[in-house]
Amino acid sequence: MAAQNTLLAITSFTQKAIPQLLIKRGHLHTTIVRDHGHIWGITSSDQLKSCYNPLKRNESFCKCMSRPQQIECILPEDTVVKHAKLVDVVREQLTNDIHDNLRQVSLYFRILRQKGFQVSADVFKLFKGKDGKFLEDLKDDIRGLMELYEASHLCIEGENILDEAATFSSHMLQKELNFLDDKEAKIVRYTLENPHRRNLTCFSLPNSTKEIDFDFDFGFGFDSTILKELLELEQTKVQSIHMMEINEILRWWKDLGLGQDLNLARNQPLKWYVVPMVSLPNPNLSQQRIDLTKALSFIYIMDDIFDIYGTLNELTLLTEAVNRWDISNIQHLPYYIKSSFRALYDTTNEIACRVSEKHGFNPIKSLQRAWGRLCEAFLMEAKWLSSGHIPNTEEYLKTGEVSSGVHVFLVHMFFLLGDGAIEEHASLIDDNYNIVSSVSKILRLSDDLEGEQDNQNQHGRDGSYVKCFLMEHEYSSTKIARDYVIEIISDTWKCLNKECLSPNPFSDNFLKGAINLARLVPSMYRYNHNNNNSFDQIEEYIKSIL
Repeated sequence: MAAQNTLLAITSFTQKAIPQLLIKRGHLHTTIVRDHGHIWGITSSDQLKSCYNPLKRNESFCKCMSRPQQIECILPEDTVVKHAKLVDVVREQLTNDIHDNLRQVSLYFRILRQKGFQVSADVFKLFKGKDGKFLEDLKDDIRGLMELYEASHLCIEGENILDEAATFSSHMLQKELNFLDDKEAKIVRYTLENPHRRNLTCFSLPNSTKEIDFDFDFGFGFDSTILKELLELEQTKVQSIHMMEINEILRWWKDLGLGQDLNLARNQPLKWYVVPMVSLPNPNLSQQRIDLTKALSFIYIMDDIFDIYGTLNELTLLTEAVNRWDISNIQHLPYYIKSSFRALYDTTNEIACRVSEKHGFNPIKSLQRAWGRLCEAFLMEAKWLSSGHIPNTEEYLKTGEVSSGVHVFLVHMFFLLGDGAIEEHASLIDDNYNIVSSVSKILRLSDDLEGEQDNQNQHGRDGSYVKCFLMEHEYSSTKIARDYVIEIISDTWKCLNKECLSPNPFSDNFLKGAINLARLVPSMYRYNHNNNNSFDQIEEYIKSIL
């Protein structure tokens, strides 16, 4: 198939490394968990709520905001950033009290942007000289430069000052690496390679409390040992939730029987569960994760049918049947294709009925259209492969965004979260709204870019944007092609950042899920000092609770 399916690549990738979940910045005096507060539904604990009570007073909020990294480390985000008083404090400090502090301005800007607030990038003009360039004196402010670099990744189209900030901060930090001790240099290098906005270091695994330095002075006026105990209790609860979900998925997959019918197809329900688990970490979204795993399994199944099992004629008939959403006229297809479509049909209708019961509307037409589009993209790629046709870059990307499976995944997520209750919102997701196309493009191109250097993630038959670019630009080089892809990915992140700003028609859970999905592929290929990647550690976690 001309384009490898990105969501499929995600869950089949099993190389090595997990980004550090906890960043300890040596004597830079800051310890943070890069999830900015989402500690697995811990607000359900009455004990922890009692710890929060002192923070609800404005005076305490003001004191705590002098140490925002520690707030983000231990407080759920609804308690931290969504609290109106705290937002007022952040905004006030961003415009007044901390105007000369690069670290705090950058950090507060990033926190507010991450939560969808419209914050002007002009706040960074304070750190420019009369020549319009960032001040050279900032080179000694390592923490400030690191936060400036992080903030620059919340850039939207047209914000040249943040593009300049990214170039300036990365250049200065690279220069200063030679003058830092090993520990500090390691942290700076990690920040440069793994900006929070674009990778899954923000995903705190449930067993990560052992990595948190609970002797660190959080400065909140309560005993951190209480926090540790509460976290461990909460994580035990989350592990039991995940165990229940995994057992239900395994039982469903076994009863479905497709693992036996399609002996050449992938049979990896545990790996398929990883994507929903990472995308929607909120423990209260259990049924959504289960149903998303089911949807993802059929993305795999349909891909394998188009890749391995079907002839072009059979695949054309299957695509027509999916578009009609009709199982009554598939008798001429082989048994394994018929059984797969029947299972897809039944499972999708079941998911649609569940959405209808919970949210009061039935999304079956939207789900059907999503599956039809996916099959059409698979069929187009099968035709390219059969004829030896290499598409131009525009053709490749238009089809590859759909065949990545992202659209199907996000359409299911959208309705499972109840976001389609308003009719005009449902039409947005049907029309491949910008947020969906942005995530699809990021994953498609990231997988092409990274997977090209990892032969284990290629099947020998798949195309890539780089290959199409080189065919289209005969005298170009692989480096030029890769640089061009990197530029497209960067521009697409700007579009995605803009789509996540308020006001927008999507729920917080959907926006977080979309962002986490966009982070998946790049995170798979980044390695830590133990030569492991994020999926290896998540797999180990899953095995540990079975």
